[in-house]
Amino acid sequence: MKVKIESSRVIKPCYDGPPPSTTLCIPLTPFDNANYDGQMAVIYAYHPPTPPNLTIKRGLQKVLSVYREWAGRLGKNDKGDPVIFLNDKGVRFVEASVNDPLEESMPSTPSPVLLTLHPSLKDVEELVQVQLTRFSCGSLVVGFTAHHLVADGHATSNFLVAWGKACRGLEMAPLPMHDRTIFVPRDPPKFEFQHKGVEYTSKKPIEIDDDFDGSILAEEVVIHKVHFTTDFLAKLKSRASLSLNEDIRSPLDFKSDQIIVSSPTGTSNGQTQPNKMYSTFECLVAHLWRCITRARVLSEFETTQVRISVNGRMRLNPRIPNNYFGNLVLWAFPKAKVKDLLNEPISYATKVIHEAVSKVDDRYFKSFIDFASYKLKEEYLYPTENINPSPANLEVDSWLRFPFYDLDFGCGSPFMFMPSYFPIEGIMLLSPSFKGDGSIDAFIPLHKDHLERFKGNCYIL
Repeated sequence: MKVKIESSRVIKPCYDGPPPSTTLCIPLTPFDNANYDGQMAVIYAYHPPTPPNLTIKRGLQKVLSVYREWAGRLGKNDKGDPVIFLNDKGVRFVEASVNDPLEESMPSTPSPVLLTLHPSLKDVEELVQVQLTRFSCGSLVVGFTAHHLVADGHATSNFLVAWGKACRGLEMAPLPMHDRTIFVPRDPPKFEFQHKGVEYTSKKPIEIDDDFDGSILAEEVVIHKVHFTTDFLAKLKSRASLSLNEDIRSPLDFKSDQIIVSSPTGTSNGQTQPNKMYSTFECLVAHLWRCITRARVLSEFETTQVRISVNGRMRLNPRIPNNYFGNLVLWAFPKAKVKDLLNEPISYATKVIHEAVSKVDDRYFKSFIDFASYKLKEEYLYPTENINPSPANLEVDSWLRFPFYDLDFGCGSPFMFMPSYFPIEGIMLLSPSFKGDGSIDAFIPLHKDHLERFKGNCYIL
């Protein structure tokens, strides 16, 4: 696919009234500083007819007047603390074209071709970049990149929905909450949990070629897309939610949202005991953890873990509004011996995941705030978010609850949405399928030698 760049320029926010001061800055929070220090990219595709580029550009300028952080720049203040300068320097806006129909040019799964559909992620000053690529059939592909230190996926998806509303002339409600000074450490601080070696480490991160141009890493890793139907997910959820001491062959009766099974030991009143019904996310991650571990052929005595993002908006007390704009995630690290993970029923892995996620609660978030506010000043540490997973570990990014498909520029929802090409083995991504029926697409970067083994067991329950 040959992409022709028609124009590339920086565009700035457009205000209804007098523009605000451009000399202000806002500090990065402990959650911002602990996050991935780099840009991430996603791809949207739309069938014709689509609005002209000018409409999308003006909508972007309008939404930037509300989400000013994206039009600013990262830097340090006079005290040396990392901040976002609200200087309205703008975002990168690229217009491009392909002289072929989209269906003949664009892959349906992540591949190096996707790197031509969004601006480069390497050595970027702008915090947001947009590329509009028009195909000969009239289809439009929107490549969007954003710096993760500014906002997490939840906040970024709110921004994207507001951008679509601005293009359609609608109110950009709810407006974002910008106050990043709300995460105040306790006095005295309480270090109730271990954070060194969890969110922070003394190990220096390995630099990665952001564009993956001919890198050894890209040659060894393939990104395999797996589609899980609603029927498969329902069966998986039933199996993964069974008690560990319940015979896997026991009959199941469904009532409401629980699985009702006979108690192994019975009850004095003859009633049945409800099992815990785990979330679809927990069950699917447990399944993929087992499948990938089996494909890797690890030693049964090794320990394997999964890094799972946990949104703090609903966990902190008092709760943080959903429209908070910034990063507000920490991570759970469920662990298991390979022999236990593979030999026990899937309910074992699901329970391990559920318990690890449950522990990242209000107390844990507040302990992290205290640690990041006090202890980081004592020694130089690196965020573990920028450390690659070990060969036995996994990381999962879930976009299942993000309204990415609500990015409507006036032509309806995108018919395709996917991450860009990011071939880092062990970092998988879950996304709602563009079919819109509740099914899930999993993007799994695997070492090419492990791919066939993974394919052989990813649909086996």
